Amino acid sequence: MSKGKLAKFADMETYENVFQYPYSVVSDVPFPIRGHWRENYFKNDHPIVVELGCGKGEYTVGLARRHPDCNFIGVDIKGARMWTGATQAMEEGLKNVAFLRTNIEIIDRFFTPGEVQELWLTFSDPQMKNPRKRLTSTYFLERYRRFLVDGGVVHVKTDSNFLFTYTSLLLEKSGLPAELRTENLYSDKDESLSEAASIQTYYEQMWLSRGIAIKYLKFRLPHEGPLNEPDVVIPLDDYRSYHRSKRSTLETAK
Repeated sequence: MSKGKLAKFADMETYENVFQYPYSVVSDVPFPIRGHWRENYFKNDHPIVVELGCGKGEYTVGLARRHPDCNFIGVDIKGARMWTGATQAMEEGLKNVAFLRTNIEIIDRFFTPGEVQELWLTFSDPQMKNPRKRLTSTYFLERYRRFLVDGGVVHVKTDSNFLFTYTSLLLEKSGLPAELRTENLYSDKDESLSEAASIQTYYEQMWLSRGIAIKYLKFRLPHEGPLNEPDVVIPLDDYRSYHRSKRSTLETAK
């Protein structure tokens, strides 16, 4: 029988690869290894790659297996999901993996300027009715600038045509050309996309089985230069993840 939420939370309190700082307490609790992830936790000087909205941690763990010469940190607020990846990483002895349970809105409180080299945004909620909450919005990109190296890499992998279109338009309006861009990752023959196609999460496989194409963007985020929201009406996705129908009767949004 699988463990319940309380048992998982109890486990994670003992896990050395999990740091729990939910929004309700983070303002009152300093994060002691901010700026010292490499020396205090990973014990090496390898690049740091952060996955935001890591869910069960499948992608974070998968990347860590493929790249032992990099350090990976999965971030999410849903601790019961995160337990899966954290447990797997411990059982496999993966020392280049950590998990941070917190709200992404305050992610810049956990890293110092230039501490992170790359970001992965994997299957983020498109937040079709709330632009500010989109993880590729100018609101979040400005936060990422505070801890990414100058010109740090951002990967966006999504099933949402809305989020993909929105992000593509934002990059275009902000003068940030995409280094890689595809509307159908698994039918595209470009070999430079092999890294993005190398790992499939459980829900990604579900979407593929439903005939939903996976989109992918890779771009660099410089420290300087204006970031501009697109002022374009975008058709909404006609579905929501996990087999739910869409919440709104609207057909378009900005």
